[in-house]
Amino acid sequence: MSLELFHPVVQAWFEKRFGKPTDAQNAGWPSIAQGRCTLIAAPTGSGKTLAAFMVCLDRLFRRWLAGKLHDTTYVVYVSPLKALSNDIHRNLDVPLMEICEMAESMGMLPPQIRTAVRTGDTPSSQRQAMTRRPPHILVTTPESLYLMLTAERSRKTLTNVDTVIIDEIHALARDKRGSHLTLTLERLESVTAESPTRIGLSATQKPIEEIACFLVGAERVDENDVPDCAIVDGGHRRQLDLEVVVPQSPLEAVCSNEQWGEVYDQLVEMIQSHHSTLVFVNTRRMAERVAHRLTEVLGDDVITSHHGSLSKEIRHSAEQRLKEGKLKAIVATASLEMGIDIGYIDLVVQIGSARSIANFLQRVGRSGHSLTGTPKGRLFPLTRDELIECLALMRSVEKGILDRIEIPVAPLDILAQQIVAEVAAAEQDEAALFDRFRKAWPYRDLSYQKYQDVLEMVNEGVTRSIKTGAHIHRDRINGKLRPRRGARISATTSGGAIPDMPIYRVVTEPENQVVGTVDEHFAVDSKAGDVFLLGNTSWRVAGIKGSDVLVHDAQGQPPSVPFWFGEAPGRTIELSKEVADLREEIAERIVAAAEDPSREKLSVPSLGDGLLEASQDQVDVETILWVQKECHASAWAALQAVRYVAAQHAAMGLVPTQDKIVFERFFDEAGSMQLVVHAPLGTRINRAWGLAFRKRFCRSFDFELQASADDDGIVLSLGPQHSFPLEDMFKMLNSDNGQSLLEQALLAFPMFQIRWRWNATRSLAILRYMGGKKVPPHMVRFRSDDLLAAAFPDQVGCLENHAEDIKYPDHPLVQQTLHDCLTEGMDVERWKDLLRKVEAGEVQFIARQTREPSPFAHERINANPYSFLDPAGLEDRRTRAVTTRRTLAPGEMRELGQLSSEAIATVRREAWPTARDVDELHDVLSSMIVLPASQGQEWKSLFERLVKTGRATSYVRPGHEPLWTATEKLPIVMAALPGGTASPAVSVPEGVTKDLEAHEAWVELVRSVAPCLGPFSSEELAQIWGLKSSSVMAACEAVEAEGVILRGQYSTQGSQHEGDLQWCDRRLLARIHRLTVHGLRQQIQPVERDVFLRFLVRHQNLQRDTKSSGARGLSAMIGLLQGFEASAGSWERNLLAARMDDYAPDWLDNQLTSGEMIWGRLRPPQGDAEEGPSMASLRRSVPMAIVLRENLGWLIPDVRQSAEALARGNARDVLEALQSRGALFHQDLRVLTKLLPTHLDEALRELAALGLVTCDSFSAVRKIVDDGHAKKSRSRHKTNATARAGRWSLFPGIVEEVTAEDYLHRWCQQLVQRYGVLFRDLLHRETAAPSWAQLVPMLRRMERRGELRGGRFVKNAGGEQYGTEQAIYALRKLREAKPDDPWVAVSGNDPLNLAGVLSDDAKLPAIHTNTLIWQNGQLIATKRGGEITFHHPVPPDEQMEMTRALHAGRRLPPQTIPIGFPRRRSTAS
Repeated sequence: MSLELFHPVVQAWFEKRFGKPTDAQNAGWPSIAQGRCTLIAAPTGSGKTLAAFMVCLDRLFRRWLAGKLHDTTYVVYVSPLKALSNDIHRNLDVPLMEICEMAESMGMLPPQIRTAVRTGDTPSSQRQAMTRRPPHILVTTPESLYLMLTAERSRKTLTNVDTVIIDEIHALARDKRGSHLTLTLERLESVTAESPTRIGLSATQKPIEEIACFLVGAERVDENDVPDCAIVDGGHRRQLDLEVVVPQSPLEAVCSNEQWGEVYDQLVEMIQSHHSTLVFVNTRRMAERVAHRLTEVLGDDVITSHHGSLSKEIRHSAEQRLKEGKLKAIVATASLEMGIDIGYIDLVVQIGSARSIANFLQRVGRSGHSLTGTPKGRLFPLTRDELIECLALMRSVEKGILDRIEIPVAPLDILAQQIVAEVAAAEQDEAALFDRFRKAWPYRDLSYQKYQDVLEMVNEGVTRSIKTGAHIHRDRINGKLRPRRGARISATTSGGAIPDMPIYRVVTEPENQVVGTVDEHFAVDSKAGDVFLLGNTSWRVAGIKGSDVLVHDAQGQPPSVPFWFGEAPGRTIELSKEVADLREEIAERIVAAAEDPSREKLSVPSLGDGLLEASQDQVDVETILWVQKECHASAWAALQAVRYVAAQHAAMGLVPTQDKIVFERFFDEAGSMQLVVHAPLGTRINRAWGLAFRKRFCRSFDFELQASADDDGIVLSLGPQHSFPLEDMFKMLNSDNGQSLLEQALLAFPMFQIRWRWNATRSLAILRYMGGKKVPPHMVRFRSDDLLAAAFPDQVGCLENHAEDIKYPDHPLVQQTLHDCLTEGMDVERWKDLLRKVEAGEVQFIARQTREPSPFAHERINANPYSFLDPAGLEDRRTRAVTTRRTLAPGEMRELGQLSSEAIATVRREAWPTARDVDELHDVLSSMIVLPASQGQEWKSLFERLVKTGRATSYVRPGHEPLWTATEKLPIVMAALPGGTASPAVSVPEGVTKDLEAHEAWVELVRSVAPCLGPFSSEELAQIWGLKSSSVMAACEAVEAEGVILRGQYSTQGSQHEGDLQWCDRRLLARIHRLTVHGLRQQIQPVERDVFLRFLVRHQNLQRDTKSSGARGLSAMIGLLQGFEASAGSWERNLLAARMDDYAPDWLDNQLTSGEMIWGRLRPPQGDAEEGPSMASLRRSVPMAIVLRENLGWLIPDVRQSAEALARGNARDVLEALQSRGALFHQDLRVLTKLLPTHLDEALRELAALGLVTCDSFSAVRKIVDDGHAKKSRSRHKTNATARAGRWSLFPGIVEEVTAEDYLHRWCQQLVQRYGVLFRDLLHRETAAPSWAQLVPMLRRMERRGELRGGRFVKNAGGEQYGTEQAIYALRKLREAKPDDPWVAVSGNDPLNLAGVLSDDAKLPAIHTNTLIWQNGQLIATKRGGEITFHHPVPPDEQMEMTRALHAGRRLPPQTIPIGFPRRRSTAS
């Protein structure tokens, strides 16, 4: 429509304010101007609201100019949220004010157009003012419009309404609020002089034609279901900036506290980098929790929460503060989901999945809420399944898929309420009222009989015996309906379609101000003094009074987070299909990649506690990139999703979809079995399926199962008697018996009672308010139970008195409740359609037996309480006996359905009976009934003694092996295996003889031998017994039905019938599963300390046949040992020489001279400068370190205190010379300081001991060592010259500055490199390292990043442990190796002086003169203070070699040089 059709003032205002109209406005204005009903669908921020209001404002302006603008309401705007109504009211004031200004500027009087908002929060004074002088534009909610039509005075103000605008119509159409509104609109039609024009607005509508029918009503829809409505379909898609982001650590089945910490860190970063952020969560409890944690970081003034359980004042304050820019972020539930103007939001964050495509679009649309803005959204999945769902959600948005809105069909509870309300307003004709209400689209097919049933209920009461709910008089003679006394009050105080939840108000004392509401259960469990969180504020409970929780401000004390009970939102049908399709497509790409060797693979750690042989996964890069692009995912999120699907595919050979539903069964730790049905169909379908399964099991096995159902599957916790072929599950339910079983299951499910209470309240059978006061929740519950007992006595009666199915009475409320349960809480029609597809072969059921849960089963096992289908609490769940693994390595998962052959062999050995005397053999023969003679040869002598006494015999048949049997069991044998004779003949005692049919005897045989065999096939038994395989198979099936044995393919080892179906005693099979899993776990059990010591000896190069050598080898060893401070005299002589072949001092000097390495004291001595001259001097025992110069910056302790103040005399002069002139040779220093050579040497030694200087040669250190090694120097001059070689400089000198985080990170890497596995006890020798308390947070972060693995790797080592994949793999491999290591000798100064730390021996002081010898992780000998002690017996020849090694401080080559032969001297000799 051209702007020229508007009044010039309105046109000028629009052009000045907006410029040109949007597509939605151009397309919508013509039909609205013509008075035609119009439905506008356009993306958020496209000007829909103004498209509806513009024509209305123009009409009102023209009325004003014509003098026909009366004191009456012309336009009614209806929105589903109170906050949205308030927002629209505020936003209308601005255009009206600007139009007035425009009119004045054009020489006209400003129009006096009034607007007002009427919601449940509107004060009574304002409501009364509206009735005296109605607004021209009324902004309201469906419930308030209903009240205005019911109240006498306000009803009269609506007679001139010509336009009704319904905003966010999708949010109303999908539930009973929409049904309630359609009846209200038909009531409005009967009041107004002319039929009002109806305008519907929404960004997410599907199918749009049906929403148009819902808007206009059945009277405006022709016989082809084409509505008389102009549909402006601008679509719902627009340019979006979306991404799925995940925590740094890999997602699991449950989000850990550490991962929540990472989420909070990322949230804080996002909030701080944006102007204003809106964080959406799915529950009120999470809103409070997240807001509280963010407040702790960002402060009280910039973060708050927003949800429906907060008072209107707190919510309004939060909205205004965000709009004014005072808040950085607000954490909200769906309360801010729709088009509320809360200012410019530049980022929306959704924590967890939104469960609905439309909801997610609505939420993201809150950001960039302008014509030119780009909405920006980030999704934070918290678990692996949520990750797949979020990716599918993003993909759905990209593809333009939208959820289908399902409109409830003729809810009778709403009909009853509206009948009472309309009759209360004025006397009604019974037939006319029926015709009027049938015009509402949901009631178009309402039968007259159902209408009569509802009339009877509101006339006579819920039942004949209980008159509750009787609000009208029914004149059957004249067909008139009149109100009873109090009908109008009941309809106005207790009306509405929103079900009442059992809540308590939170009221402050003494201000008497309502803060919000909490759940009844939380309120009742609270006691005085408790502190809880509400509205991001801590409140202390003062007491409970009626339905109020009285509180005081707790002044920020640590609070608990309240909870609210409610049904979790199920995933929509469309999104569920997208989840299944995405899984399947990822799996197909993974299979294609596996078949194509040329595809690039990414090698990533498995990050789990599984087998170390599979510690690296090969993930297809192309698939990761495809997921990243297709689903707007970060690279890390895409990688995790691909690995998750790959692991499941490896475990089962397929990925469950909506067409391939997998039944997975496995044993738990208690020996029971868990059955998981992998069905990504959504909660509503799976809930119906799970309840029906529960009822079917109850009837078949007389056992009440524990069960749960969520969006992706069902869990059934089977009992010991549930032994059946897994394929039998496929036939338990079908399209014929499914619904009847489900309806019977509903009787014991809380859903029925809850929905009955809701329906009874909505139908006004139970009033919400009485005597001007709200009825307490418990009283509503009591009255509801009494009404149910009267209307449906069988439901609350004793089930033992019902031999047949309970029949639902033909009562309108009972039938409505049943319908609501089947269609709202569940989706019975789609479930039945699934069963029909199974019967037609369109959907395939697949059985899988696994030894432990597959990856997709992990979240099913850890189901939330709202998914439980039985009354057992979380603490009583049988699923707690299930242990799940963390790893997702596909290599491990491929073996998930395999049982260990060792475990099977072990169980077979254990199950086979033992007999040590004749009585025990008799027991064996009695229990097994028959024993082939070849299998009992070890007991032949015992058997012959039994035969002599007549207690046993051999049953012989021609052509078959003799069978031993106890005399008492002979009748069974003869019945099962006719044609044989007892040899010798025996007399069976009276009373033992049994008359059995052959098939009964076969069952006895199978039942008796199964507990002794382990896995067996019917063919094997048939061959031994000489029977037909079919006969044994039938007997096995009979025993299976008793719950004794289970079928499967367990083992073919030693079987001549490979591939045959096998059977196994249930108890033995549980043991095989347990031993299989235990065997795998044994491979990841912590090792003993001696194994770790053996590992360290290898890891630090002390035991290799060919050790490192040369400059490169030296760099590797220094890289391993840097940061460790050992005595100066032991570095070359003990540490390096022990780890390298033919160590030469020149290697170290060259590295020092080139600047690659540096030596010095990392942690200087502590002292008091006032105490006098320093006694420090570089002696053999002074600790020092040799490090790679490039790493010195982070190796220096972060709190290193210089010892400069301790330097005195000559040392001070030398230090000042070095500080002023830089690095100097010995001769230069002597010239500058004018010191004698010996005095200069002493000064340099003092400074080196104080950690103040270093030298680019190691000669000074060697001089100290040599002086101690040889009392008389052979060449004093030569030694001094060597000692004075090289340049001296300040230590540590110029070093790179590192952050505190990098400092800790690099130290963690160094320590893990040194020890492979790091824990607290290893730090007792690490004098320069940060403390364990400083390292632990960084180690945890490195674990989350995948750099390290945390766990328990070494036994009896306290605290947390961390290690690399390679080290852990080598460590556990070493456990299996034979302990035949050669012995090694290490100095007391060596890092491997761990006596008393990793052994039970006494600690050996870390002195360079002490030595210890390790062998196979055991302390063999020590040298302490010159005294040698052998702690274990040693052969004499080795004792001599060990003695030499103890004196040398390292192991020496065997002595081949004659005594007295001169040798080259060095510190390494």
